[in-house]
Amino acid sequence: MSTREDRTDQTELNEDFAEALGAFENYLLYEKARSPETVRAYTSDLHSLFSSAQARGAAGVREIELDRLRTWLAEGYDRDESRGTMARKASSIRSFFSWAEGRGLVASNPAARLKSPQGRRSLPKVLSTQDMGEILGVLAADLSERPGDAQVLRTIAVIELLYSAGLRISELCSADLNSIDQERRTVSVVGKGNKQRTVPLGIPAMQAVQAWITQGRTQWVRGNQTALFLGPRGQRAGQRQIREDLNAILARATSTGASGAHVFRHTAATHMVDGGADIRAVQEMLGHSTLATTQIYTHVSVDRLAQTYRRAHPRA
Repeated sequence: MSTREDRTDQTELNEDFAEALGAFENYLLYEKARSPETVRAYTSDLHSLFSSAQARGAAGVREIELDRLRTWLAEGYDRDESRGTMARKASSIRSFFSWAEGRGLVASNPAARLKSPQGRRSLPKVLSTQDMGEILGVLAADLSERPGDAQVLRTIAVIELLYSAGLRISELCSADLNSIDQERRTVSVVGKGNKQRTVPLGIPAMQAVQAWITQGRTQWVRGNQTALFLGPRGQRAGQRQIREDLNAILARATSTGASGAHVFRHTAATHMVDGGADIRAVQEMLGHSTLATTQIYTHVSVDRLAQTYRRAHPRA
């Protein structure tokens, strides 16, 4: 899956830079099996760096030195880019030049001594159980007004699946009908790094998925389409249309300002931790490669506890 079409509005690179960037992109996609989103971010960062270096007279990657890297990052500071963005850019640089050094494209790695700010990880936005009840209540009312409406049935199934299994939106959109095991009540998905995992589903989620498959999906399916979630034209539902549905219901049913699909993944993990789930079980459910990534949800739970304490305790 190429991401090159996303860079058509950027400066055209000379042959040396373009070949290096294309080879690194293929490395990320096919050898490292990075997600399309990660590949898109890394290659966009590097295209920006190469464009900047080329505009200042560099003929290829061998001519990029540490000072050039520092200058490019400083340009980001001047644009008030976030610490997280700056940290990602530094990661893009390090990954590329480590790869380039290993393949002899550069004599030495200029990023080896590069220092950058560590992105301070903010706590993710999380919906309360009341918020979830409001969201599903609004959708239930929509379905009561429009019985059998495929759009509503899909939105209910999507939210129940995201919340029950803590899926990423990319995992949800790539799921097929055979990803659902109705007898075992599980969903199997392929996550980052092409790692497959199977996650149990709650009864409400399974019921919502079954209702979508038997009542909603049948209205939109064309031919032998295997995708679990479809759009009105019978094609596999894309991430953008799913996000639009989710943003619409979040705006209607809550005042949290939350948007996108990831808030349901965050909410699922946080509610699991709040309920006493073992952090390693949550890690397995989410498909995190390291426990450190999952541990942010323990901080979310402690933060929520502190807020409740300050509101409720007479001597807080």
